[in-house]
Amino acid sequence: QVQLVESGGGLVQAGGSLRLSCAASGRSFSSYAMGWFRQAPGKEREFVAAISRGGASTYVRDAVKGRFTISRDNAENTVYLHMNSLKPEDTAIYYCAASTGVTLSIKRGNIDYWGQGTQVTVSS
Repeated sequence: QVQLVESGGGLVQAGGSLRLSCAASGRSFSSYAMGWFRQAPGKEREFVAAISRGGASTYVRDAVKGRFTISRDNAENTVYLHMNSLKPEDTAIYYCAASTGVTLSIKRGNIDYWGQGTQVTVSS
């Protein structure tokens, strides 16, 4: 079992920045590919970013490319989502996800564990 706890969400003005953190506990963190998803009101949950077990490989959805980056610290059992130049359309609940598969598994939604989510609100 892996428990994922997100933090770092909040209210920010357009153009601002936030860093989301996801702390993992339980079985070996470095055994999991990790990722972030988001769900806006009235919309389906969508993939945002993924990172491989060692951190060498990352994927970011086109809509946030150049603004969001994903990183991880296996010594701290934490994955991060660095969000810059935020836009109102980035407003959503952001969820951390873990997969025993590879990075592509995250992108395809093959998730073994989910966090509870953290709200990000970007005002115009």
